[in-house]
Amino acid sequence: MSEQEAATSSGENPMEIPESQEKKEEFVEPDAKKRKISKRNDETTFKLEDRLGGILCCAVCLDLPRAAVYQCTNGHLMCAGCFTHVLADARLRDETATCPSCRVEISKTSATRNLAVENAVSELPNECQFCNKEYPRNSLERHEEQECEERISGCKFCRIGCPWRGPEHERQEHENQCAHPHRTGAEVMDSLLVMDQEQAEEKKLYDNIFDLLGYEKIAFNEIQLKPYRTDEFVHRLFYESSRFSAFNNQWVVKARINNCHKDPTQSSERDMTYQVSSVSFQLILKSKSPTPLSLNYVVLRGPVGDIKVKPRIYEFDFTEQNNESPYVSLPLPDTAECNRLLAAKTINFRLIMFLASK
Repeated sequence: MSEQEAATSSGENPMEIPESQEKKEEFVEPDAKKRKISKRNDETTFKLEDRLGGILCCAVCLDLPRAAVYQCTNGHLMCAGCFTHVLADARLRDETATCPSCRVEISKTSATRNLAVENAVSELPNECQFCNKEYPRNSLERHEEQECEERISGCKFCRIGCPWRGPEHERQEHENQCAHPHRTGAEVMDSLLVMDQEQAEEKKLYDNIFDLLGYEKIAFNEIQLKPYRTDEFVHRLFYESSRFSAFNNQWVVKARINNCHKDPTQSSERDMTYQVSSVSFQLILKSKSPTPLSLNYVVLRGPVGDIKVKPRIYEFDFTEQNNESPYVSLPLPDTAECNRLLAAKTINFRLIMFLASK
């Protein structure tokens, strides 16, 4: 009798494996399976650029820097916007600025730019915001502004009132069917009047500047504002210049941050206002017939500072009783520019004062 028949006659299933042999085979695996498990998740391994993106990202916003990259003394990276924001916050709170990762002290002088990281980040791919295709960061801006077919563009007849905006590849089709070229002259004039008003305001500004340049008495001063603290319960930050001479008088410039907020540190939107005041003006006007000074003044970027301001002319009449002008807004382009100024130790600009002769 064969072994299979014997097993059948004894009631055993010939396909069943003895229990001891089954336990033994639980730990016995083919060589191919061993080699596959020994690899460390090859299928889920991230691409090199993804891993570098996590390493080279800013320690504050956790995003890849767009331009300059700063690092603390321990090598932690911060993009330019976050770096200036950290310094500005510390300035407003009257605290020492520290690295958000290791809490080491940072400042404009102690922190350095990391050019290697800047070059590496510029080569990493990033998605176009319009077509979602990936391009190197150093060429992405040109692609989005000039090359992408999905970028948002306007109709060439926008100057006569067409409000259409859409993808670049649809622009030609829209312009072929645009109804605005066929509008009546009266309808076109309505759109042109709005444009004329905007241009008239800009022209008026420059005309006023040229008129002021014809004044007999003009004073140019390079102003440097330094930070100080008030004695209030909440120590508000303000800036003040040293005394400077103009028109035989002594003057000073003061500036405030977020003049409309009780606590500027609680707002992410920031602006700066300034005033021109005469600290010793009353000494000059002690005569019996004091003469008011009718001044026009404008703040510009000077040869020393790199402040970005839009030209705006202000006017005020200084008298013996009223020797301080009201606070007016310093025409900065955005909050980021204000943060950049706060991050600096001093604020430098040129002040031009025009004295109207009477």
